[in-house]
Amino acid sequence: MRHALTALALLLPLPALAAVEQGAPNAPFEPAFANQTRAPALPGTSVQAQPFAGALEKPWGLASLPDGTYLVTEKAGRMRLVAADGTISQPIAGLPEVDARGQGGLLDVAVSPDFARDWTVFWTYAKPMGDGLVATAAARGQLSEDGTQLSDVRDIFVQTPASDSTKHYGSRIVPDGRGNVFVTTGEHSDAPERERAQDPDATWGKVVRITQNGEALSDNPFVGQGRPEVWTQGHRNIQGAAFDAQGRLWTIEHGPLGGDELNLIVAGANYGWPEVSYGLNYDGSPVGTGQPRAEGFAEPVYYWDPVIAPGNMTFYRGDLFPWQGDAVIAALKTGGLVRLDIEGDRVVGEERMLTELGRVRDVEELGDGSLLIITDDANGGIYRVTPG
Repeated sequence: MRHALTALALLLPLPALAAVEQGAPNAPFEPAFANQTRAPALPGTSVQAQPFAGALEKPWGLASLPDGTYLVTEKAGRMRLVAADGTISQPIAGLPEVDARGQGGLLDVAVSPDFARDWTVFWTYAKPMGDGLVATAAARGQLSEDGTQLSDVRDIFVQTPASDSTKHYGSRIVPDGRGNVFVTTGEHSDAPERERAQDPDATWGKVVRITQNGEALSDNPFVGQGRPEVWTQGHRNIQGAAFDAQGRLWTIEHGPLGGDELNLIVAGANYGWPEVSYGLNYDGSPVGTGQPRAEGFAEPVYYWDPVIAPGNMTFYRGDLFPWQGDAVIAALKTGGLVRLDIEGDRVVGEERMLTELGRVRDVEELGDGSLLIITDDANGGIYRVTPG
C-alpha cells in the first residue's frame, strides 16, 4: 500500500532507509532491479499474539469457515475442527491415508467459496503410491453439518510421475472463486530428478489449474504441449499462494541456500528453477547455470538471502492494521511474520514481527481484521494476532 506523506515532508530531503537486518548473503548476486531484495525496513507495527488453541502436532494448514469456526490439519494425517472459543475437536473421519515420511503428510486445507451451500472442503497431502513411491495430491470432500466426518472424498489431482523422494511436496490449494482451484507443487528436491520442474510433461515444480472436480481447463497454456493441468513451471517448492485484491495470483517458494522467491504468477511463464537461482546449493556450489537470471525466465518480484523459509501468505484487506494491500507471510526459518509493502508489482518495504514465536506455517485473516497463525512444531498451536 502507498503511505501518504505530508506536504511538509515532501519539501524536506528524505533520509535513506536501512534494510531489515538479516545477515550476510550466501550468494554473490546483484538484484535485477531496485528493492528486489533487502527492501527498506518499514516502521514497526505494535502487535501481540495470544494463544487461541493448542496443542497440535505439527499443524500445517488453516482455513476459516463461515460460522466462525476453523479447520486445521496436522502433518500426521489428522484434520480437526476448532470452535470459536478455541476448543479442538477429535479428528474428522473420512480422510485418505497419507504418507507422513519426511516433509510429507496432510498439508493444506481450504474451503469452497460456496461452503455455506455445498459444504465442500479441499486439501493437499502426500499420497502413498505403492512400492515406497509418493506424490503430491489434492482432494475434496463434503463436511458433515456436525463437523465430524468427510464424505464423497475423492482426489482431484495426483502429481505425475510418482517419486521416491519424501521432500518438497509444495503444496497449497487456492480456490479462484470461478469454480476452479490452483494447486502448487514441489520438485522433490533430489538431483537430477528436480530437473522435472522444467518438464511440461511432469507436474513437479509447477502451479496447476483445474476445476473443482479435477478437470484441466481448455485454455491452460500447456494444453497440447505437455500436461494440460500445468499453469506455470520452473518452481522449487511452493508453500504459499494467495490472490491479491486485483485477483492476481502470487506464490512464495523455498529457495536453496538463499533465493526464497515471491512470484507474480503469469500463465505459461517459466520461473527458472533449477536452471537459474538467486541462491546456491547447500554445499555452496552453483545452481544450474550458476547465474541468477537468463532470458526466457520470469524474475521473482522479491527474494531473500539468507532465507526466511516461507510458509503460507495472505494479502491484508482489513482495517485493524494499517496494512491494506500488503503481503503478510508466515516464516519458518526466521520465525514469526514478514510483511511486504507492495506498490503495483514491486516491493517498497519489509517488516518482520513476532519472531519470538518460532516457526509459523500458515496465516489467515479473520473478518475483524485480526490474524490467526499456526506454529509448526511437535507442540504447535494457533495464535490470534491483534494490535499490541
